[in-house]
Amino acid sequence: MKVPQTTRARVLVVGDVMLDRYWYGDATRISPEAPVPVVLWQREEERLGGAANVARNCAALGAPTRLLSVTGRDEAGERVAALLREENVQASLRRDASIRTTQKLRIVHRQQQLLRVDMETPPSREVLASKLADFRKALPERDVVLLSDYGKGGLAHVATMIREGRKAGKRVLVDPKGDDYSRYRGASMMTPNLKELEDVVGRWKDERDLAARAQALRAKLRLDALLLTRGEEGMTLFRPGRAVRIKGERREVADVTGAGDTVIAVLAVMLAAGESPESAARYANRAGGIKVTKFGTAVVTREELFGGK
Repeated sequence: MKVPQTTRARVLVVGDVMLDRYWYGDATRISPEAPVPVVLWQREEERLGGAANVARNCAALGAPTRLLSVTGRDEAGERVAALLREENVQASLRRDASIRTTQKLRIVHRQQQLLRVDMETPPSREVLASKLADFRKALPERDVVLLSDYGKGGLAHVATMIREGRKAGKRVLVDPKGDDYSRYRGASMMTPNLKELEDVVGRWKDERDLAARAQALRAKLRLDALLLTRGEEGMTLFRPGRAVRIKGERREVADVTGAGDTVIAVLAVMLAAGESPESAARYANRAGGIKVTKFGTAVVTREELFGGK
């Protein structure tokens, strides 16, 4: 089987970036002050999260990747920029002094999360307007646009980006957030998981009911396709008049954190490399299965995805 030319797939990622911090330690005692574990800190690890993790996954496949986002003027923002450089992602990060860079601090004992602490504030309108200008400048040089929405305020102009991306003849993929999908109308493809879809279309009775609701949503939003991710059950790709079920690959699950990032990143790269939506979805399904065997946010390499070819 011919390996897709991912090194020619030019991807533009826009969305909410985060810095994922992991504090690893030993929790063998209970505090005398309160009924909580005492963690003896051992080491810290920093990884890219959110749209930065999406971009990192695109770049791991050799795709020339551009990332547009907003960070604070703080140490965490500097770390995000440095990590992106290490991952060969071309990043245009607008710095907003009025916010703190979104961070997720996870305290981990023996590969199990004990606690997560989130730090975040939404960016200012002025910075977001500047990012829209960056988007318009970067658009002609890219094959696929990927909008990674984590609900942190970085995609206030998502409807405009979709409209202008489609007008420029680009595929526009969306990883959605929240229960109002109307702002994603006109995108090429959207990738909700089961819980996210249920929050929007309601609970279904069976597979036929699920398909009817998913297709109705796809038609209402004028999407070319809707890719429903179903965890260990795989995926279903809904297109006009038909649906393709892609079975999950059985693997031992270590951590699902960031699996959605990996899935949409691989999907975007494969589409930009010329693969059909169904073929791209199958590669994305395989990549998601590989990612969940790894702890924390992680990438899937070309060797892992294509079997060393």
